[in-house]
Amino acid sequence: MSDLVLYHAVPSRSIVVHWMLEEVGEPYDIELLSIEAEDHKQPEYLAVNPMGKVPALKHGDLVITETAAICAYLAEAFPAAGLEVPAGTPGRSEYLRWLFFAPVTAEPAVLWETLQLPDDLEYTPFAALNDVARVLADAVRDREFIVGDHLSAADVMIGSTIMWGTELMPVLPRLPELTEYWGRLAARSAWQRSFGEDQKLMAAQPETR
Repeated sequence: MSDLVLYHAVPSRSIVVHWMLEEVGEPYDIELLSIEAEDHKQPEYLAVNPMGKVPALKHGDLVITETAAICAYLAEAFPAAGLEVPAGTPGRSEYLRWLFFAPVTAEPAVLWETLQLPDDLEYTPFAALNDVARVLADAVRDREFIVGDHLSAADVMIGSTIMWGTELMPVLPRLPELTEYWGRLAARSAWQRSFGEDQKLMAAQPETR
């Protein structure tokens, strides 16, 4: 058994970590959970993540939860993969910004629009979706990667969020800068491997009534 174990459900945010693991290139195992069967609410999994959410990652005796935290951890734990912008190097602040912009700013904006929550409140707690799209488009315009000259965990987080907001919950404006950026990331062999495996896992799941 590998030292790395991904607690995985498809579809869910754990597809992001699945992709990240493929980019890391280290051996890992998958513990597959069925959301429909409520595996994530069972005592065995709650002992891993008391929030009952996926993904979770075990690395030896360590348990890491929260998608961005897992991606940041993997980038730091396996530096040979080159997926981190280390502390003290150029681009570190931008790396951290985009790593957490995805779940903290962009994702809530997508959900707010998808759920059609009221937009005429005196105070809205989340960023406007058009502002999110504009800021992301500015960040990736004429750039292959969002920070520096190589893929980082920030690209995994931002790219996944763009994919989610333009394809799975298609409310994020499909600005050309965003679709071109995601197109480049989606062509990567690591994404193709994880996506292909996730498609097989989804197809193999029994239907529940």
